[in-house]
Amino acid sequence: MGDKTNAHPGAAGRAVAADHPTSVRNVVLVGHSGAGKTTLVEALALTAGAVNRAGRVEDGGTVSDYDEIEHRQQRSVQLSLVPVEWDGIKVNLLDTPGYADFVGELRAGLRAADAALFVVSASDGVDGSTRMVWEECAAVGMPRAIVVTHLEAARADFEEMTRICAEAFGADDPDAVLPLYLPLHGPQGPDGHAPVTGLTGLLSQKLFDYSSGERKESEPGEDQLPLIEQARNRLIEGIIAESEDETLMDRYLGGEQIDVKTLVQDLERAVARGSFFPVLAAAPATDGARQGLGTVELLELVTGGFPTPLEHDQPRVTTIDGHPRELNLCDPDGPLVAEVVRTSSDPYVGRVSLVRVFSGTLRPDETVHVSGHGLTDRGHEDHDVDERVGALSTPFGKQQRPVSHCVAGDLACVAKLNRAETGDTLSAKDDPLLMEPWDMPDPLLPLAIQAHSKPDEDKLSQGLARLVAEDPTMRLEQNQDTHQVVLWCLGEAHADVALERLRSRYGVQVDVVPHRVSLRETFATKAGGRGRHVKQSGGHGQYAICEIEVEPLPGGSGIEFVDKVVGGAVPRQFIPSVEKGVRAQAAKGVAAGHSLVDVRVTLLDGKAHSVDSSDAAFQTAGALALREAAADAKIHLLEPVAEVSVLVGDDYVGTVMSDLSGRRGRVLGTEQTAGGRTLVRAEVPEIEIGRYAVDLRSLSHGTARFSRKYARHEPMPAQVAERLRKLEQEAS
Repeated sequence: MGDKTNAHPGAAGRAVAADHPTSVRNVVLVGHSGAGKTTLVEALALTAGAVNRAGRVEDGGTVSDYDEIEHRQQRSVQLSLVPVEWDGIKVNLLDTPGYADFVGELRAGLRAADAALFVVSASDGVDGSTRMVWEECAAVGMPRAIVVTHLEAARADFEEMTRICAEAFGADDPDAVLPLYLPLHGPQGPDGHAPVTGLTGLLSQKLFDYSSGERKESEPGEDQLPLIEQARNRLIEGIIAESEDETLMDRYLGGEQIDVKTLVQDLERAVARGSFFPVLAAAPATDGARQGLGTVELLELVTGGFPTPLEHDQPRVTTIDGHPRELNLCDPDGPLVAEVVRTSSDPYVGRVSLVRVFSGTLRPDETVHVSGHGLTDRGHEDHDVDERVGALSTPFGKQQRPVSHCVAGDLACVAKLNRAETGDTLSAKDDPLLMEPWDMPDPLLPLAIQAHSKPDEDKLSQGLARLVAEDPTMRLEQNQDTHQVVLWCLGEAHADVALERLRSRYGVQVDVVPHRVSLRETFATKAGGRGRHVKQSGGHGQYAICEIEVEPLPGGSGIEFVDKVVGGAVPRQFIPSVEKGVRAQAAKGVAAGHSLVDVRVTLLDGKAHSVDSSDAAFQTAGALALREAAADAKIHLLEPVAEVSVLVGDDYVGTVMSDLSGRRGRVLGTEQTAGGRTLVRAEVPEIEIGRYAVDLRSLSHGTARFSRKYARHEPMPAQVAERLRKLEQEAS
């Protein structure tokens, strides 16, 4: 890194399998949508000799964004693994989507990686969501580096972007975010823009020219050295400040020339432990070029400066019943512990699981134990089973290249694990273990769907089950109150991809219908009702009369039934029948078809016939009595209210609070948190926040997060209830 010049690329067209964790680097690429992550992955694959031309593999496909949905949407929507080899090291490049709707794929990439490359565009800068991911990585001590792309843009300025990155990412120590190279510019064009044609190594003080399409090294002229002196001195001071050798700073300040090899070693150690964050520049190869600008330097940083899996703390492991289990860190000979970080479906192979092995060695055709985390609240089937591992392979675009094993620290694809879902743990069948799950965002945008036709209805449940098995950020709900099938998603783009996968992968066509919240009804005033069910015309008759009184109860009381019959007016055996009829009618509703709650129904009197009275007759009479009482009473429509917590930057607090008030929300309070953010707590009717996941993102420019949980049902304002009633009439 700094003065290496003759790294050996890997051979193209063959599977790369590691034999020890020290020869693996797992790197996740992070950045906003359009920053150039996928293009950078393809440029690195080209430089490493893994593809024949920019982004192309042997069959002509690309190494990343090979999914048909990604082609149609022109953006990444899923985590992609691209393994390359450089200087004898296997580098697993994990390309993540930059769009906020696919943050689940990003979290999976962070789980599988040991270091992160933050890709920022010189033309767009650093957005709020990228800063939030940086903070997540900082919280767990993940090593990071920054790559500046789009230097070909007319107003691109690498030095300015370096300053912006230091400001955005170096809040605690701006001198920990510094460039390792400065760009070399070619002659100015007619528009006054001078393209970047190479790099100057600040430590090695060598020039690396990429203008010919291949990296060429040369010595700088005497007139060029003063131009880099200030940046070089600042970089050296930043490295020395992070050095474990406490005498180094005194020697440097005393005028001693520190050996470049020593500086590079200290730099690599500081990067690996996550205390120094170098800034580099990169650009894709032009037509006919073999290497993209900065790609060799980036591969040198990854292989020399990023940590091995042995240096990364592994997640907590327990037995199936929850007892902690201590394991040697990333031991290829230890007990098998692996995790499914992504699940996909292949039309020919079936289910394919991308797996990160944390301990032991995974081999084809062995039987493993698959343990889930019981995400039944998200529509995932609970499972704890043994399964036989199919073929192991390493992905490369649409290809799957077979490998013989996967050691601790490495990643591979496993075929035909039919029960394994994203987030599941694979372990030895005679020593089943469970890894602590990673944090996944809650899906908060509801998508109500129904089968388009009868054939689609037959395939819908299986298609939905496979869909949520692939994506733990998606929740499937079968709402018992509204009788709707609801897919809870992270945003509109997430919902669009879900619908497209249902159609293209699983052959299920669905229609999107308006989402309904679970409304209730209750009595606002006390009322009485008489139910009379008398039929005596020929044959066995029916005879049941009952009188009831209904009065409202506090919220959350449900239905309370009280018997105050005296003198046997209603025979004992028929009193449960009246209650059953009342409860059945309450479930159907008494005004707008929503279930009745929070009332006390008191049976006062009635009449029976010695021959014609029956259980069914008194059930009917009870229902009729409740309907009659409702006709004489004021009925309130109850709506669900959610407790909403919004974590938002201080700049947007006023906007968010005003918006919540406009949604009939009641702000309960605010709380200052770290990082210049405020937690706003409010109670908001659920009918007002159906699209809040989308609206909040727009209000806060993607920097706010929120959570919601059911609080209670409360009366809906009359004007809102009337408007809703009219809408329901128009819809019907």
